[in-house]
Amino acid sequence: MAKEKHVSETPATQFLKKHQIAYSEHPYDYVDHGGATVAANRLGLDLHQVAKTLIMEDEKSHPLVMVMHGDCEVSTKNLARQIGVKSVSPCTPDNAQKHSGYLVGGTSPFATRKKMPVWIEAGLLAYSVIYVNGGKRGYLIGVPARTLADPLGAKTVNVALPKS
Repeated sequence: MAKEKHVSETPATQFLKKHQIAYSEHPYDYVDHGGATVAANRLGLDLHQVAKTLIMEDEKSHPLVMVMHGDCEVSTKNLARQIGVKSVSPCTPDNAQKHSGYLVGGTSPFATRKKMPVWIEAGLLAYSVIYVNGGKRGYLIGVPARTLADPLGAKTVNVALPKS
């Protein structure tokens, strides 16, 4: 078995260490616009267990974090209804970076620049471990799914749509 490559610390891994949450590191060769699909393929992971972190905003431009299965899309209409706002849409890449502090393609739900509400697709909690971005492009971390619910205060929603 190949020796696991260590990646430099990120705000996300610092957050996990501070909260004494164990995680595994999974670096891979990043591809622009490859997303969770490329990460899962390169690492031999189930795409449904790889979570993408999306920075979105409501109609008043209040940002929020949505953690979704890598092989699904977010029903923004259902998300808005479930969280009690009029509408939700993805942030522009510049706004996503401004709110999260991470480059698009390297956004982690942990240690975002701005404190934002975090929503997680309920189906991800069925896994003991999920793979989320570790705070830089080409770097996933394996964390207990409940990690998002506890220290981040994430709330569950059912808003997954199959990718079209």
